[in-house]
Amino acid sequence: MIKTVKLEVAILPVSAMTVAKNSEATAEVNVMAESDSIIIPPCDLWSDEPPLESDRHRDQIELLLACLKWWWRERSDFYATGNLTIYFSPEHITTRDFRGPDFFVVLGTENRPRKSWVVWAEQGKYPNVIIELLSNSTAKVDKGLKKILYQDTFRTPEYFWFHPDTLDFQGFRLMGGQYQPLDPNTQGWLWSQQLELFLGVHNSQLRFFSGDQQLVPTPDERAQAAQQQAQAERQQRELAEKRVEELLARLKELGDESDA
Repeated sequence: MIKTVKLEVAILPVSAMTVAKNSEATAEVNVMAESDSIIIPPCDLWSDEPPLESDRHRDQIELLLACLKWWWRERSDFYATGNLTIYFSPEHITTRDFRGPDFFVVLGTENRPRKSWVVWAEQGKYPNVIIELLSNSTAKVDKGLKKILYQDTFRTPEYFWFHPDTLDFQGFRLMGGQYQPLDPNTQGWLWSQQLELFLGVHNSQLRFFSGDQQLVPTPDERAQAAQQQAQAERQQRELAEKRVEELLARLKELGDESDA
């Protein structure tokens, strides 16, 4: 008779190191693979997320992704996505009791398309940065239950939330096993050590800013700025050419007057 063993991913105490947590998550997969009598949980799982709250929420996620991917366009060691399920325990395959973050970034991993983020298939890696977009129906969970989950289980170094309607914006950094609020700069922006970028509200949207406090543009904004710069340079060139023509015409007039 083949004996079936139910697998549960252990959740370490808050004081445990992140490395130990990741090692244990991957170790369980290795143990499962040692015997044909043990069921190996699937790794190729589809995301199972509900529809976004509004167009503003969808547009905000797409904006963050477009800006970060453009800023890191020469990098291949990160994964950024939005509204995607994170499976961190095989139990969630059947219970379906957890929804993924609205936006998250994992560093030190392969940049490739995924159906979902399956922790035991990703060397035990959890997100380095998570951003939740609040709504009236989700704010309590995002500020409470999910914050505790990201702090105690995920051990995610940085957690931010932003409300697209009220512009409620706050960030936290994991210090001593607990999330501590981040202090804003004079513009109200918060510094992300993980991304090495500021996050701040600009035109009622959450945006990234570089270390020298320049707005990280979208590809469209970058193209528009390049077009405007090219147009300005063309106008300056045309103005310079016109001045040269005027000077030549004036010199010619002076020469004609001298001959007379």
